[in-house]
Amino acid sequence: MGASGLGSALAKCINLSNLTLDLKSNQIGDEGASGLGSALAKCINLSNLTLDLGSNQIGAMGASGLGSALAKCINLSNLTLNLSWNKIGDEGASGLGSALAKCINLSNLTLNLWQKQFICFEL
Repeated sequence: MGASGLGSALAKCINLSNLTLDLKSNQIGDEGASGLGSALAKCINLSNLTLDLGSNQIGAMGASGLGSALAKCINLSNLTLNLSWNKIGDEGASGLGSALAKCINLSNLTLNLWQKQFICFEL
């Protein structure tokens, strides 16, 4: 259940417009990140979101899934997202960026992707 269960409960808060959620260092992983994002996508009035998911063992799949879900938050205008100290790599960063580019009403974005390593080179 974990992060996905929390997200499902928050999705029932239909008038929620501002949310700050600090879940750093909880080992939610890919499934938890994607599930939380999918649930938050149901918060149709959400306009301001601060989400700290640092140090949660989130990989490329979780980062991309979270981004795709957040892109469905049609009223989201301010997003602060911390995914530092995870394992999203260049594939996850690319997927996240492509998904967030679809946030048509997003006017302010703060994104922290600090990683132990970002693999961006080819052999």
